[in-house]
Amino acid sequence: MRSRRRSSERQSSQVHRALGPGLLESAYEACLCFESTRRGLHVERQKPQPVCYDGLLVDCGYRLDVLVEDEVILGVKAVRSLTPLHEAQLLTYLELSGRHVELLLNFNVRVLEDGLQRLVNGFAG
Repeated sequence: MRSRRRSSERQSSQVHRALGPGLLESAYEACLCFESTRRGLHVERQKPQPVCYDGLLVDCGYRLDVLVEDEVILGVKAVRSLTPLHEAQLLTYLELSGRHVELLLNFNVRVLEDGLQRLVNGFAG
């Protein structure tokens, strides 16, 4: 899982270097999926994430931006700055999906490392 996370970080940096800041989230998401697929990884874009309520799976419109190899969730943003709300939303996605690793990527920065946040098992890091 760590190698997939690092691979996703490298691919995100590559996409950011090529495109720079200022585009829509959908552009970064599409290019990131292309780059991951080109490297032989299975990715799902805008994967529905139902909510379990009283034993019933309910489609409430939640979508995982990108899911890599059914393990790592990539939250793709292109905002002025990440807020605690972005982190809370993605921690909820981790909980709902039962997955343990998420990368929150804000592409609207000069250097992607400044817009990268790792969320692991519900703990920011």
